[in-house]
Amino acid sequence: MAYTETTTRSYGSRVGSSFRGIGAGFMLFIAGTALLWWNEGRAVKTDKMLNEAEGVTVELEDISRVDPEYDGKLVCAQGFATTNDSLIDSEFGVGAKAIKLARKVEYYQWVEESHSESRDKLGGSEETVTTFTYKTQWTGSPVQSSQFHDPAYQGKNYVLMTAEDNQQQAQTVTFGAYTLNESQVNSIWGDVPIELQIDDQRLKSWDKNCQTVYERYNGKKVIAHAAPQQAVAQNDSVVADSVVFEENASNRKDYDYVHVAGNMIYYGTSTASPQVGDVRITFTKVMPADVTIIAKAKGNTFTKFKAKNGKTFSTLVMGKRDAAEIYESEHEANNAFLWIFRIVGILMVISGLKGIFAFLETILKVVPFVANIIGWGVGAVCTVIGVVWSLIVIALAWLFYRPLIGIGLLAVAGFLIWVFAFKGKDKLKEMAAKRGQAGQAVQPVTPENV
Repeated sequence: MAYTETTTRSYGSRVGSSFRGIGAGFMLFIAGTALLWWNEGRAVKTDKMLNEAEGVTVELEDISRVDPEYDGKLVCAQGFATTNDSLIDSEFGVGAKAIKLARKVEYYQWVEESHSESRDKLGGSEETVTTFTYKTQWTGSPVQSSQFHDPAYQGKNYVLMTAEDNQQQAQTVTFGAYTLNESQVNSIWGDVPIELQIDDQRLKSWDKNCQTVYERYNGKKVIAHAAPQQAVAQNDSVVADSVVFEENASNRKDYDYVHVAGNMIYYGTSTASPQVGDVRITFTKVMPADVTIIAKAKGNTFTKFKAKNGKTFSTLVMGKRDAAEIYESEHEANNAFLWIFRIVGILMVISGLKGIFAFLETILKVVPFVANIIGWGVGAVCTVIGVVWSLIVIALAWLFYRPLIGIGLLAVAGFLIWVFAFKGKDKLKEMAAKRGQAGQAVQPVTPENV
């Protein structure tokens, strides 16, 4: 059942807020302008850096030995990234020989969602009706239900246990005779589940702790595992979830409040019917894999390549790929970011202008109908001005960062203006003269010239 709250803001308060918003609007306008300018420079510098890097990249075909010939050169190499490090999550007794070991924790909780609708009232005040709805779902952290607006849902959340997400990575990852740096190791991905092997003593201890917490909030209960089809009947807020507890896993172990199967530890009375307070923890690892790197060789490891313009470059991609393919992808990514930042910058400029002139609409809120018309007009004008201003900033940035192209474009534009403004005028005079001559050559028959 939805819970609603109605609030009213006076005309004076709205006007005061709109004037205070002028400063925020200016800040947003300036930030958007700066972003547009910076973005053009970033894109140009990145493009030049990639072209320079591609021109000096050499293939490092044999990574089985450190070849001094390639030291200090930008190399592209393919090979197998592996490690002998054993990673251990001591809190849960989970370990694996892997490049990365990750723990993800989720809690089944009541969550609050809100939707607000505002309307202007005669005299300039504003009435806002906020509707709060509640549902259960898996979340990344415990939800403080004491802050819920509906008293009926306050204090309904609790958790059987708490833990934090955690990720470890190997200190030494080798690439043939070379050792990958930390940034390169961070770029290796491809999570796979870990089949958990947790000793019974640890599980019994967890089960006892969960029982204590469960009974504190719910009282003693006879454990009866619900069938999957009963889950919806017990709790119609259960939502679709892609994470599944492996009921038939070979490593499955069940206690009253703790269950293990596959790569998941589940804290709760029933894995088939999640209840508020339940917790699930999944473990994954990243195993050795084929990778391709482009970086500057430095001894038995790698470092970033630094271009003449100061931009640096180094990359690691999964699988075996050639240098041309990687550089093509980097250019495409650079172009994609260029347009993303352009759109964001333009929207910031427009929003900033609207924030600056929003007070015009607010002042007229004493007559909502008139204010809405003015507001629409102000919004339209701010949008047009914002787009024009953004295009001017982008054009000026092109002149600054790409002067040859910018000057060339201005030259072409000037030539076209000259053609249409002057040559066009001469052409019109020429056409008018021809028409005049044609008119004199063909005289109409009248009594005067018979």
